[in-house]
Amino acid sequence: MWTDFFINPAMSVSDDFMEDRQKDSSVMPKLFEYLGIIIMFYSNEHEPIHVHGKFQGMESKAELIIVDGKIVDVLIKEVAGRPPLEAVKLRDFKHFVSLFAEQIVQKWVDYFVYHKSIQCIKIEGRIK
Repeated sequence: MWTDFFINPAMSVSDDFMEDRQKDSSVMPKLFEYLGIIIMFYSNEHEPIHVHGKFQGMESKAELIIVDGKIVDVLIKEVAGRPPLEAVKLRDFKHFVSLFAEQIVQKWVDYFVYHKSIQCIKIEGRIK
């Protein structure tokens, strides 16, 4: 389970893995597509765990706040040099990340710790 990563500090993103990923910054694993918003990681990411939401040239970041192995909040932040998502898309992005936070953390651990490839899941309709 993803919480093992936080319980066992010996498990971390290896320097070799990050060096390889940083060499190829074009690798951008897409996690989800929701209402046209691409939710993804950059391959040279860093902690805290977060995802980027991109839509028509705009981009915002959602940072997952984890305390004692539990996701307690989602903070939305701007991305330097990029216009932020417009209000409606930003609400959709935050809502989606809040609902799928556990899966996002698992995908982060799978990708950055276990070096697994990530499959994008496309969600067609609005989630309530």
